[in-house]
Amino acid sequence: MRLCGMLAAALLLASCAGRSVERDSLAEIASDYVQMQLEIGEREPGYIDAYYGPAEWQAAAKAAPRSLEKLSEEAVTLKARLDAVEPAALDRWEQRRRAFLIAQLTAAETRLRMLRGETLSFEDEAEGLFGVRPELKPLSSYDPILAKIERLVPGKGALVDRVDAFQNRFSIPADKVRPVMDAAIAECRRRSLAHIPMPAGERFTLELVKDKSWGGYNYYQGNAHSLIQINTDLPIRIDRAIDLGCHEGYPGHHALNSLLEQKLTKERGWVEFSVYPLYSPQSLIAEGTANYGADLAFPGEERLAFETGTLYPLAGLPTARAAEYLALQQAMKDLSGARFTIAADYLAKRIDQAEAVRLLRKYQLVSRERAEQSLRFIDNYRSYIINYGLGEEMSRRWVEAQGPDGTTRWKALERLISEPTLPSDLAVAS
Repeated sequence: MRLCGMLAAALLLASCAGRSVERDSLAEIASDYVQMQLEIGEREPGYIDAYYGPAEWQAAAKAAPRSLEKLSEEAVTLKARLDAVEPAALDRWEQRRRAFLIAQLTAAETRLRMLRGETLSFEDEAEGLFGVRPELKPLSSYDPILAKIERLVPGKGALVDRVDAFQNRFSIPADKVRPVMDAAIAECRRRSLAHIPMPAGERFTLELVKDKSWGGYNYYQGNAHSLIQINTDLPIRIDRAIDLGCHEGYPGHHALNSLLEQKLTKERGWVEFSVYPLYSPQSLIAEGTANYGADLAFPGEERLAFETGTLYPLAGLPTARAAEYLALQQAMKDLSGARFTIAADYLAKRIDQAEAVRLLRKYQLVSRERAEQSLRFIDNYRSYIINYGLGEEMSRRWVEAQGPDGTTRWKALERLISEPTLPSDLAVAS
């Protein structure tokens, strides 16, 4: 009788275990993942960039968020559950879903380690959070770029002062910022929608704000609606109108979030895309494609033509030296990697605040006020800065490898911003 009882118990346990494995689907893991991310967001304000899932999940996270230690354990457990899901049993889309969740959980583990007091190198932090290990070049390697810019802005005095004075000629008067931004975003939208269909009823609200460490921000609200904020602490130069319009709007953050919600959360029922943790591989894709989107939307001479034909007159700015100004902006993009090196040294306390400001001025060619604002961003967001320059470089390389014509490249960009894309996908294809 005892043996029969033991056998019956064993069979019952095996049956329960079988049902447990069967029930532990990607959908269930994804639901637990969302809950975990929302609870991390309660432990770190600003960690959740957007959420448009069930309100009761957010209420539960607010009511009883687990400790950082318990959340770290949960991230490990969720990865183990994903490891137990055999990729060969999944179709191609589910395999990508599984890989996305694993990458996002690696980022969550990394962020939790940081929140619990662990210090990581700039490279380890960036790789853990965003899935890419940045190359930190010595600042001296950017000196040839400075020499090139010297020839673009000749004259006496320090290069940074000459560049800053020249750029200040192109500042939009404060009372013209709104109409210039409205026109720029409208054109970014028109050009983007000609290639990438958007969900019905998509819309955005534009606000001008102050006292921020960033230039622009998209707060995605769900249901294809974004709140776009533009920081007016410092004068906004004319080139920023298209940059911000494309980056925060079309085909940038607003387009990306709207498409992910429509195609993955709504059409496929993938709840994990209803939450966007800022410190995750999602951000490298989001920032990189948003930066590249401006060049795709305004190729060749089209940017200069639109700026001088529409934006300059709205701003009341002369157009005589517009081509020189655009050439300077394009040359300065090659300095973006210097910011990584400066940030790495500053965050590791190898240089102090004053030296960081001095180096940012020299290698980013910005005024003291703009350098200090840039340093505030680094204080707040740390290695997040790699997502702009490096993300753009990776996105550009992948998209342009798909074909030389604009139609092919727009289709490629649409794939990047509407599918579960990881930085590793770009690295493999490039």
